[in-house]
Amino acid sequence: MNEDIRETIHSEEYDEYYAGLDEKTKAKYDYVEMIIKTQYVVNKKFVKNLEDTEFYEARVSVGSNEYRTIIFAIETSSFMESKRVLFLNSFLKKSTKQYRGEIEIARRILKKYI
Repeated sequence: MNEDIRETIHSEEYDEYYAGLDEKTKAKYDYVEMIIKTQYVVNKKFVKNLEDTEFYEARVSVGSNEYRTIIFAIETSSFMESKRVLFLNSFLKKSTKQYRGEIEIARRILKKYI
């Protein structure tokens, strides 16, 4: 097992969403989180920068469902340089229009932590 490079911190909102997922989906979420924790360079299949924002998205695919978790690199502007990552909110992706609202939710959650 690889040693952790990053610490992940979960918001209450993230934990509430995660708790409502089925076991198969939770297993995929756990796998992506393990990659985030243990790999210095993370493939865009799993983590991608959200353009024109300070956020990144963790990406989970389960069958035809695409889940996204908005994450924030603490104490650095670069995900790769980060030692701590905050999981803000998660959602089932339905359309790209949905992102604006989810990013606003993430900003409100982030204010509680900084």
